Amino acid sequence: MPELSSLPWFGSASFRTRLRARAGIGGPADYFLSSREPEALAAGVRALDEAGVPWLVLGEGSNVIVADGGYRGAILRYLGDRVAAGGTRVEAQCGAPLQLLVDATIAAGLVGMHTLERIPGSVGGAVYGNAGAYGHQLDEMLVEASFLEAGEVRSFTNAECEFDYRESVFKRSKRRVLLSCVLEMERTDAEELRKEAAEIRRVRDEKFPPTMRCAGSIFKNLFLADLPEAIQALVPERAVRGGKVASAFFLEKVGAKGMERGGIRIADYHANLIWNETDGTAADLTWLIEELKRRVREEFGFAVEEEVQYIG
Repeated sequence: MPELSSLPWFGSASFRTRLRARAGIGGPADYFLSSREPEALAAGVRALDEAGVPWLVLGEGSNVIVADGGYRGAILRYLGDRVAAGGTRVEAQCGAPLQLLVDATIAAGLVGMHTLERIPGSVGGAVYGNAGAYGHQLDEMLVEASFLEAGEVRSFTNAECEFDYRESVFKRSKRRVLLSCVLEMERTDAEELRKEAAEIRRVRDEKFPPTMRCAGSIFKNLFLADLPEAIQALVPERAVRGGKVASAFFLEKVGAKGMERGGIRIADYHANLIWNETDGTAADLTWLIEELKRRVREEFGFAVEEEVQYIG
């Protein structure tokens, strides 16, 4: 691996950083580069490309599974975290914690982001994966996203971001570093938003306690209309929300609850919640994921798809 630590854009970043992410698993990366300055990241990317070093962008690591062997390359993290609301618009840098953006929109009485209360991760991660919950997702509000590509700052409109359910153009083309976004939202009563967000936090804290080492829901929900008619007939109306069926419905049918391997366990109360109970490994976690996919495929004839992203 080339010696890059003397270059100024690495600053005080530590090397051989363990990408433990939120699930508390994963091995080391060879390099870790973080900066608040897009120019520094651009210089870093150029140097990495010239040296032939692979690189990936990581936010807060809340929705990733890192291999036990780590990542042979560099992890880049943008740290710009300014969030500013004015009128019905909010501008946010993509290194900001998502909760900071949620809090700012609630305080400004702007509706939409409050349903993402207590979802871990960064603003950039939310744009990247078109985050959403309880009837709202980011693409409803996003006007523009700026990013770094090939050493230049560019921007995409909402349409150019090619949003879909938990998808975006950034997810399909990973050589872009998200820098900021602009949201346009509607005004409502701030106190009502606070009450709704508090209830969402209560429910989410019961399901995903803050101390629980997990990557959130592992599998995406499924659109009812996309399922075979015979399968649609098996789904009760109470299991459908916004035209989607929770993947946990099917996972529970194949015996997911309470399954475990090594230190990784599936919750007894939620079939799509897989957590690191003790000293689980990425190998344990991926084994469980593949086993669940196999069971659903054999029982129902269709595939469930991961929401989490893999590194290494």
